[in-house]
Amino acid sequence: MTSDSKVHLFEEVSKHNKTKDCWLIIDGKVYDVTPFMDDHPGGDEVLLSATGKDATNDFEDVGHSDSAREMMDKYYIGEIDKATVPLKRTYVAPQQPAYNPDKTPEFVIKILQFLVPLLILGLALAVRHYTKEK
Repeated sequence: MTSDSKVHLFEEVSKHNKTKDCWLIIDGKVYDVTPFMDDHPGGDEVLLSATGKDATNDFEDVGHSDSAREMMDKYYIGEIDKATVPLKRTYVAPQQPAYNPDKTPEFVIKILQFLVPLLILGLALAVRHYTKEK
């Protein structure tokens, strides 16, 4: 870390999470990627989804090229104060109805509507076959 580089608090960096104001944390460094949003090959949604957390793993998992890594230098705006980065990201549960075990799924009902008559038909044919033989 150079003496003139600014140290940013995580809370401050995480506020920059919009298309027109997007900061990322990668390898302890803070990048203002706002000018790059339109040009990012993976689209701006990928960059936005990496805000508000340490995006190092996201960045590494994609396997960025050396030229992509060199390009990052022009977006570098400082270091992250590592002490302010939460260890775990707060998990927000998706908004969906709670599981109700009493409610039989529709596909099960549809399968039964198909299988039960077949089973009855099969039994009727089997009974007829065996009663005819005797």
